[in-house]
Amino acid sequence: MNEAETRAEHIDPALKAAGWGVVEASKILREYRITQGRLEGHGRRGKPEIADYVLVYRNHKLAVVEAKAWDEELTEGAGQAKSYAGRMAIRFTYATNGQGIYGIDMETGKEGELSRYPTPDELWATTFVEANAWRDRFATVPFEDKGGSHPSRYYQDIAVERAMEAIAENRPRILLTLATGTGKTFIAFQVAWKLFHSRWNLSR
Repeated sequence: MNEAETRAEHIDPALKAAGWGVVEASKILREYRITQGRLEGHGRRGKPEIADYVLVYRNHKLAVVEAKAWDEELTEGAGQAKSYAGRMAIRFTYATNGQGIYGIDMETGKEGELSRYPTPDELWATTFVEANAWRDRFATVPFEDKGGSHPSRYYQDIAVERAMEAIAENRPRILLTLATGTGKTFIAFQVAWKLFHSRWNLSR
């Protein structure tokens, strides 16, 4: 059984059984392009980084799933899973061959086999241990990407999420430092968009 068949017959049903793409505000991003590939000159790019699955709940990317074919070792994709999660600053990542699930917590370093995927609510509660009303309100506001024609880059996602987390925690000052051409205006707009649509300004 090749990787595509393994995904269709085993991995997709397992994710659905856990509520991904079923529970309201949850979705699965398939073949998610993390990077476009390193610029090599003469109009050429290197190989892009593409995650097989990214699990999203309440507009937060909460986990990566790296799939391999049925006959591969369970941990064959663990290295890629860690690399992709590290790149996107996502705490939880999983490797699977359809027969089992190997879970990795990038924060604690704990890893091992799991009997099932966590549900969206379970993963949210584990990612955000302390409740925060403003975080929850900000999470209801998706990025403004002009109907998908202007998707954000992974590091822009990280910058916006860290800024919103700082605001939710009522920190008095926030400093974001990015290189020229990396989309600071885009990031500032997304932060302002979330603040406006969550009515944060009315509480000041």
